Amino acid sequence: MRDALAELGWFGLMQARACLFGALLIVLILLTRWLWPENAPLARYDFLFLAALLIQVIMLRFRLETWEEAKVILVFHIVGTAMELYKTSTGSWMYPEENLIRIAGVPLFSGFMYASVGSYFARVWRLFDFRFTGYPPTWVTVVLSAVIYINFFTHQHFFDLRYMLFVAVMLIFGRTWVYFTSASGVRRRLPLMFALVCIATVIWGAENFSTFGRVWVYPHQVNEWDFVHASKLGSWFLLMIISGVLVSLVQRPKAEVRLEVRERDT
Repeated sequence: MRDALAELGWFGLMQARACLFGALLIVLILLTRWLWPENAPLARYDFLFLAALLIQVIMLRFRLETWEEAKVILVFHIVGTAMELYKTSTGSWMYPEENLIRIAGVPLFSGFMYASVGSYFARVWRLFDFRFTGYPPTWVTVVLSAVIYINFFTHQHFFDLRYMLFVAVMLIFGRTWVYFTSASGVRRRLPLMFALVCIATVIWGAENFSTFGRVWVYPHQVNEWDFVHASKLGSWFLLMIISGVLVSLVQRPKAEVRLEVRERDT
């Protein structure tokens, strides 16, 4: 039991290390919600943008992230900002405060919230030494993520492919297992689908903290805060696919050869 608890504690610490960028953003969002002066010369959103930029520079400087990972995070930042521009224009959610560093009605710091998801994927992949079995071909994952991304834009005007995409994800990744190294050096494994559901749930929780800090709000939260609808779990789950595929283009998925050999010998 002691060994199991120690390994579980190590797993939690490593996960916390991997999501450092996103965790710091949430802390800043909550602190500035109550402590930021109302008439400050620098808008709260602009401070969050500059703070997120500084965090990114520090992580690169101290090699908590590699430059290759930073490139993927930048792409995810752009992808997320484009989605924000569209979603805010259709009234899906809004940013209630004014600021200077923005495009249309979208503060540029919002892209860092998407980038934090990419940062987590890139860092956890490297820290846990991910290997896979049953991982689909790269072109299949790229096509799937492209369709998911397009559906985020078109589902309000055309047929919503969301449920078909859930089925497609299960068919494509249903046989995929992700392997990682534990604190004791033993290789462990999880179904990739289960891992993605867990991550989506954590991000949904982080989104509740962010809306509680009124960094952005959904229409039902304008007058008073309420939980983000559980339906957003599905959106985050699909977004996990896009994030994971972007990272996989840099950190190519490798097969868990040793475990496969051991199982075959057994």
